[in-house]
Amino acid sequence: MNIGGAVMTYRRGCVAMIASTLLMTTALVPVMGIGPALAQVPVGPQKTNLSATHVFAIKAQPMTSALTQFGVQSGVQVTVDGALARNINARAAAGTMTAEQALETLLSGSGLSYDITSDGTVVVVAVSGATNGDGMVLDPVRIVANSDQDTGPKNAITDSFVAPRSLTGSKTDTPVLDDPAAVSVITQKEMETRNVQDVQQVVAYSAGVQSGEYGSDVRYDYVRLRGFYSSLSTYRDGLSSRTYNFTTARQEPYGLQQVDVLKGSTSSLFGMNGPGGLVNLVTKHPQDEAGGEVFTTFGKNHLRTGGDITGPVAEDSKWTYRLTGMWQNAERNQDYSQDDRIYIAPAFTYKPKAGTELTILTSYNKRKSNLGYGFPVGIETSRDAFFGEPDFNNFDTEETNLGYEFSHQITDKLQFRQNARYTHVDLDYETVYLNDTAPLGNRNAFAIYGKLDRFAIDNQMQYDTAINQDLGSKTLIGFDFNRDVNREKRYDGTASPIDPYNPAYCGLSCININFTSDTEITQAAYGVYAQEQLTIAKNWIATVGGRFDYVQSDVDTLSSGTTEERDDHKFTSRLGLTYKATDEVSVYGNYSESFEPVYSSTSSLPGGAKPQLGTQYEIGMKYQPAEMDALFTVALFDLTQENVSQWNEDYSKHTQIGEINSRGMEVEGKISLDARTNLTLAYTYLDAEIKDDVVTSNIGNRPEMVPEHAAAAWIDYTIPENGARGDLTFGTGLRFVGSRYNNNANGELLGSHAVVDALVNYKVTDNVNLAVNATNLLDREYVSSNTFGSRFYGEGRTVLATLKYSW
Repeated sequence: MNIGGAVMTYRRGCVAMIASTLLMTTALVPVMGIGPALAQVPVGPQKTNLSATHVFAIKAQPMTSALTQFGVQSGVQVTVDGALARNINARAAAGTMTAEQALETLLSGSGLSYDITSDGTVVVVAVSGATNGDGMVLDPVRIVANSDQDTGPKNAITDSFVAPRSLTGSKTDTPVLDDPAAVSVITQKEMETRNVQDVQQVVAYSAGVQSGEYGSDVRYDYVRLRGFYSSLSTYRDGLSSRTYNFTTARQEPYGLQQVDVLKGSTSSLFGMNGPGGLVNLVTKHPQDEAGGEVFTTFGKNHLRTGGDITGPVAEDSKWTYRLTGMWQNAERNQDYSQDDRIYIAPAFTYKPKAGTELTILTSYNKRKSNLGYGFPVGIETSRDAFFGEPDFNNFDTEETNLGYEFSHQITDKLQFRQNARYTHVDLDYETVYLNDTAPLGNRNAFAIYGKLDRFAIDNQMQYDTAINQDLGSKTLIGFDFNRDVNREKRYDGTASPIDPYNPAYCGLSCININFTSDTEITQAAYGVYAQEQLTIAKNWIATVGGRFDYVQSDVDTLSSGTTEERDDHKFTSRLGLTYKATDEVSVYGNYSESFEPVYSSTSSLPGGAKPQLGTQYEIGMKYQPAEMDALFTVALFDLTQENVSQWNEDYSKHTQIGEINSRGMEVEGKISLDARTNLTLAYTYLDAEIKDDVVTSNIGNRPEMVPEHAAAAWIDYTIPENGARGDLTFGTGLRFVGSRYNNNANGELLGSHAVVDALVNYKVTDNVNLAVNATNLLDREYVSSNTFGSRFYGEGRTVLATLKYSW
């Protein structure tokens, strides 16, 4: 009798039953929140409750922008004539206080006061006898500031490279200056300026990030954070988009309005993840202001067209919409390559009353692309050469997403949020490639046909209050659930030899491929977490968080009738402290942990694999000057990951005695000096070392593919229009990756490389722009990686011209 198995089944059943009950309960909240039951909650008047206490972070700045931030952070609707506020600066309002105290602080000494209208709107007015800053009477310009005009991810930042706030760093709307962690935010403005074509390009100018490791291999987005790569590190709108085996789909950057890179161990909020951090992709959301664009992009063997429109469904409607679409027919630089895409994403937001909001996000993403182009050692030929079979060279994915984001302000202090998404992915993966050890012999043939179904949901309750005049509290509790079912049928075989220097292709007839396995991986992950952000005496912010994860993983090999079950669980924590030295400067430190389950069969690792565990210590400083739109971050960190899973030298045995340490420094600056100049700077130093290894001679070596130095810089400048000539923008960027070893034995050192990107943009009319973007402008040839017995070259020069009409 298998008593142990019965006990495990019973325990798993209890966990699943409890979690299912919670999910059924919380899943009803979006329906109930809009219905009559919750309509009795007096949310509307809270919009004008000046006695409510909030945590404010408003620096000294022009009055109009200060009032906008006040409306965002307090939920109070404010109106002011631009003529009154022009050339008047507001004082800083920072710390825990009532909305009335914050507003009076901002207006103090400005010659402005305020009235409250019958509908509760705060109207800023001039004190009798006062004039504006330059004494001139100007035409009034109406400025409205309210909680809908957030600078967070729901409202795209289209005019700056700088994002002052992020929901990713703490799962709450917190200024980046206050978060006790390094966060890089890539805004929609930056993505559009550089005309990014994939997620690797999006994050390429961020500190602590190494992207495009496999160069021309375009199956996945390879992103390494602080020296660590993890297939679990990608998120979409705060929900996991993990990769468990082969079946996944690359995300379309045109469908994104922001990308957040949260660096360091993040499991205390997001659950299982690698120690280096995560990348959160933020989908384009409906906007309150109507607008849109249509465009066409063309280049060598490249044609792309699409559009993006958003705004209210009708005048005074409670519904807003967004429709984003794109079609592409293209080839890449390599022979027999393709990069065809179809993307369409309808989205709707419904705001039935103040404090309640439901956003529905859907997308369809179809790609027809190819495999990586690896060159075995000893094969010296063109980097664009192709050694497979054109008729058996596919990495085709079809992804469908249906999700929603719901929030309801229960009281002026208590808010409930729920995000959910269902994802389905189909994969056709077919390839023929040279044998690494005998490239002139029979080629290898390989195929995967996969299906992935994923459901993810995250429930959050946030309570903000002021305990007293010097103590403010922001409490977050949450429960999330993820379930993935990934089924893959695998085929292996051979194809006849090919001359790599004069390839002649033989078609499907020379491929001999046979069924190998039919495997289904099912994983259910449950997480409960809590976080407290405590503001002390206005200048200190203590962040304390913890999370418990329970993960059920089943591997069913349907072709052999075997099943392997494994349960992993772990409590992870995070401790952070931020000191606001001034309204512009903060100093922080944190301790955080990571939890990363390993997928390995018992045949390769008897007894099962232990989760890989990480710990991080980090200190840093952030500077956000009041006189310019900029944000600078310096971070020092010490990361260690234990139970590192690895194969022995001949790949016959899987072990878990590895330990890797990564210490380093990151420096990053994002600056939008004015409407004409944007600048990004990033530098990373990594002192990485293998502390323990199954191969004892590797101990003390540098981990494979981790450079000691990396840097990136981008600048663009706009020459203003003059007469008949419109605005003319020039931009250029440099990406540098230092030398790195091809394996943990440090057998071969790959040389460093630097590539140049460029931009020219001409404003034809107020609504029409013509831009030309080039990546690897000088067509630098370099080896991006040399692993698994093959070299992978970086992408060559790509030049794309885009004609865009916007309104």
